[in-house]
Amino acid sequence: MRRSWNLRRFDLIELCLVGLLAGVCGLLLGKAIGGRLRYPEYTTAVEAARLRAAYGPNRFSENEEEWIIRDYFKDRAGGFFVDIGASHYQQNSNTYYLESRLNWSGIAVDPQVILEADYRKYRPRTRFFPMFVSDVSNQSAKLYIAGGNLSAVSADRSFTQLFGDQVREFTAPTISLTDLLDQLHVTSVDFLSIDVELSEPKVLASFDIDRFRPAMVCIEAHPDVRQQILDYFAAHRYVVIGRYLRVDTQNLYFTPQKP
Repeated sequence: MRRSWNLRRFDLIELCLVGLLAGVCGLLLGKAIGGRLRYPEYTTAVEAARLRAAYGPNRFSENEEEWIIRDYFKDRAGGFFVDIGASHYQQNSNTYYLESRLNWSGIAVDPQVILEADYRKYRPRTRFFPMFVSDVSNQSAKLYIAGGNLSAVSADRSFTQLFGDQVREFTAPTISLTDLLDQLHVTSVDFLSIDVELSEPKVLASFDIDRFRPAMVCIEAHPDVRQQILDYFAAHRYVVIGRYLRVDTQNLYFTPQKP
């Protein structure tokens, strides 16, 4: 009888120790999970502050694009860019700093002919083309602009109306990105910027990205076309640059997947 009682007492002690250990593990796991859930907000704030401290506080781009691009390339001088939907030569430009401060050269494409004179005057290292980049060349695209907002140009009228009621229609010749680069004898691209207000999938559709293999792509990704953009880059072995994912919520940044 005493031996049985000792055994039961040992079982009870063991059970208590197991319960205590489980409780400690649960507490630690809860803290780990809680910290993990808070981690994205933490890294977003820290990364945004780091970029601002290193490259700010001023910028030419609309949001944090310029800081992110400079950070990725570590302010490297003398690269080559392609800017699709370039708009104004300086205001809200993702490439003005690269050219004016880091001596990059490149190509800017925008369907608004009115922009060409300023590019010729203020962007001597950039070749400007008043065209609309699409999935086919040698066609005519119907486009819409809201008032004098140079950034509100889209092939989607309803999208343009979000920027104002006075919507004007105009047309522009189309060209595929691959055709344009081939005509200019471009063989490689360091940085590609695409901002064409819902026509991003059309730009990508006929772009031979495997041949030109840009080191970094910044592309505006509205919810309506975001999945198509993600699918395209995944199919061509590009990955999202995670550390910028929530610093700039308007664009996605891609780089080739490492072998």
